[in-house]
Amino acid sequence: MSLGRVRLRRGRLNKLGANDNWRVRTSHLLRAVDAFVIVWAVVGAYITRFGLDPNFPLAGGEAAYGIFSLALIVAWWLMLGAWSSRQSRVLGAGPEEYKRVAAASLWLFGLVAIFSYVFRVDTARGFVGFALPVGIVGLLLARWLLRQHLNVNRLKGHSMSRLLIIGGASAVAHLARSLQRSKEAGYSPVAAYIPGVQGCIDLEPESGLPVLGNASDTASILEAIKQSGADAVAVSAGVQLHPQTLRHLGWELASRNIGLIMAPALTDIAGPRIHTQQVSGLPLIHVTTPSLEGGQRVAKRLFDISASALLIVLLSPLMFIVSILIRFDSSGPILFRQTRVGIEGKNFYMLKFRSMVADAEQRLSELVELNEGNGVLFKMKRDPRITRVGQYLRRFSLDELPQLFNVLEGTMSLVGPRPPLPREVESYESDVRRRLLVKPGLTGLWQVSGRSNLSWQDSVRLDLYYVENWSLLGDLVIILRTIRAVFGSAGAY
Repeated sequence: MSLGRVRLRRGRLNKLGANDNWRVRTSHLLRAVDAFVIVWAVVGAYITRFGLDPNFPLAGGEAAYGIFSLALIVAWWLMLGAWSSRQSRVLGAGPEEYKRVAAASLWLFGLVAIFSYVFRVDTARGFVGFALPVGIVGLLLARWLLRQHLNVNRLKGHSMSRLLIIGGASAVAHLARSLQRSKEAGYSPVAAYIPGVQGCIDLEPESGLPVLGNASDTASILEAIKQSGADAVAVSAGVQLHPQTLRHLGWELASRNIGLIMAPALTDIAGPRIHTQQVSGLPLIHVTTPSLEGGQRVAKRLFDISASALLIVLLSPLMFIVSILIRFDSSGPILFRQTRVGIEGKNFYMLKFRSMVADAEQRLSELVELNEGNGVLFKMKRDPRITRVGQYLRRFSLDELPQLFNVLEGTMSLVGPRPPLPREVESYESDVRRRLLVKPGLTGLWQVSGRSNLSWQDSVRLDLYYVENWSLLGDLVIILRTIRAVFGSAGAY
């Protein structure tokens, strides 16, 4: 037996019990938290609307609102379960959990409204109008807090599903890297299975996962699942299995309560662009073209104008103070103007508060060999050209505040890819040029994902993901994440 398989079996004995229990613990915790929040919302609505007097008639009958409140609590709690909002596969990452919580709540109160209308039951609007929004906000906030706790555990390697990846060698390595990079998704690749590969391979070279077999029959795959202790199986691209074999494998996994995940060769495509259609029993995945024109672009521009104008007014005292500090700290202009490349390759002047000495650009050639950036971008953690005030401006991204005027002018957007220098664009490969299809942003996915600590490949991947999957709601999420990233100051130098 190979060393990789020996280690795998030891790890299985140590971790299998813990991985089986986290779902049960999390499910029980969610049930208890949901019950607490629902009781808090309904009782709060009752007291707010009626006070502490327990006898308020419902539609002139003898039934009290207390009974109605109790029924509402039980129904709400059951609806959250009926909408599968506590399933382990929706916990930790993605919006699906929040969507299910909101949908279950809205459906319940919609049914209450229909019941009241059909049977002419006069329910107090203040009671329902208080319980619904307070309950939804409370449930979503509680789920968010539990998600943070779960993600902390997953970053430590706990509360994870053990995953066996089946597919071609390159696809296995790509999926393993993606899942290891996004531990909040809750999948821990433990082994690989590569059907049809020639020869005996103990370790997949790129991911380092032990390879447990290469046969193309269901029995061999099931034996590999048993060896790895996997509680989920991912079938990736390049898999050399007959469709009938995959069908039988799905039946066997269902009987063993093991999850089956199909991972197509699509990368960096967000959910709204993916639609599944059943054709003769085949799930066909349709991928729509990213919307870069029309009404969405108009909406984005209107949002940029209104938000940047408001921020300029609110932050003008801070910008005035920063200007004074720069003036007294070192000689030179307060603002730094630099040529950057915008939408469709058009150059523009980007504004920043000066955080370096006045001749910083001329001294760049002396420091090129000390570059600590990602290869294309020049970065130094202790750049001698940075002024004393500039250190604090960069740490909290205050040097970028004048870019609000670029946003108001229209050469930049609040959210978008990082504005590149002309020399960077000259070295772009053909696919990287897709970054220029949208306006560069004051903030973006690169800002909230590590900033200067990112590799060039990761920076490009995040920018292209944004271009392919832009939405106004996504922009709002990035802006909220930017606030946290700025105060955390990670990767800012």
